[in-house]
Amino acid sequence: MFLGLAINDRDTARVAPRHCFRASVCTGMPSVSDLYEARLEEGRLTRDPAQEEALPEFERIRSELSKPRKKGLFRKAPEPPKGLYIWGGVGRGKSMLMDLFVESLKVPARRVHFHAFMQEVQGEIHKLREKGHEDPIKPVAKDVSDSIKVLAFDEMQITDIADAMIVGRFFERLFDAGCVVVTTSNRVPDDLYKDGLNRELFLPFIELIKERLVVHELASERDHRQDRLSGSQVYFAPANAEARADMDRIWQELTHGEEDTLTLRVKGREVTLPRYHNGVARASFYDLCGAALGPGDYLALAEAVRVLLLENIPRLGRSNFNEAKRFVTLVDALYEAKVRLIASAADEPESLYVEGRGAFEFERTASRLREMQSESWGVSSDGD
Repeated sequence: MFLGLAINDRDTARVAPRHCFRASVCTGMPSVSDLYEARLEEGRLTRDPAQEEALPEFERIRSELSKPRKKGLFRKAPEPPKGLYIWGGVGRGKSMLMDLFVESLKVPARRVHFHAFMQEVQGEIHKLREKGHEDPIKPVAKDVSDSIKVLAFDEMQITDIADAMIVGRFFERLFDAGCVVVTTSNRVPDDLYKDGLNRELFLPFIELIKERLVVHELASERDHRQDRLSGSQVYFAPANAEARADMDRIWQELTHGEEDTLTLRVKGREVTLPRYHNGVARASFYDLCGAALGPGDYLALAEAVRVLLLENIPRLGRSNFNEAKRFVTLVDALYEAKVRLIASAADEPESLYVEGRGAFEFERTASRLREMQSESWGVSSDGD
């Protein structure tokens, strides 16, 4: 059985047992549009025409899955509805719409970050291979399709060649078993695993997506995540109780109190984000810079999150030189990926590293930390 989190009702975030892949079933739920309007009335959302244009696609799936299924010995199971691949720039509301969709469902569903799900899949396949199973993909896919009707992925992206080599066969079995896939992504399908090793072996999966899922662009002009941070302080020094309270407030605004743990596996190593929800992560300096992590780990992290709350950055120098080097590498990865950084630190950027080997080189990091505090940081002309 799979390890993992099975959540169907996102408002209460009910968590299934760690060794259970089955999600709870909601009954008597309103439509996706009803839930969207309710959030507007509560003041939790701002009306967005692009989001409203996407609602019928979610409702199409919900409505089809809600129809009663006639049972009989010789009655053929009805064809499942096409899934949905909704893509667009960060902060446009893709994950929020996914939450509403899953909340509206009356069938067993799994809402999970795509990277975390593929880690589970790879883990189960590895276990079966160790037991001598000739084709482990088949039973792992069956385990999934027997337990749930809908797989709702956040942030579909392929960066690992191991994932690229199995996703086609794995998802073809899920689709054939009647499992419906709904996923968000920052990329159009044709750009998945772009420039990846042996990408030609991955191309059939792209065609499978186009065949089994409706591809819909969420072309909103607004970055709602940036809107929530607009005008807000995003760097707090010193890292005292007041800074902690400010970080708590921002975390609550961005996640509405919902969170999980996300573990990224990079070349056999694990990078754990202890608190994570919908592209927003929260960790301490020592969570990310106290462990023996390298550039590849930080690049994977920057690929997986769009906002990082990093707490308790200490003063840096001779006594923590290795941690300081990792911090520089982390900031570089976040900077290049345009990740929004919200931080609490012992001092202002220019005063974090004032003595010892590496102090001169840190000036560039301090400059980047200062630049990343600007209100326009992470906003580009194409919305990505």
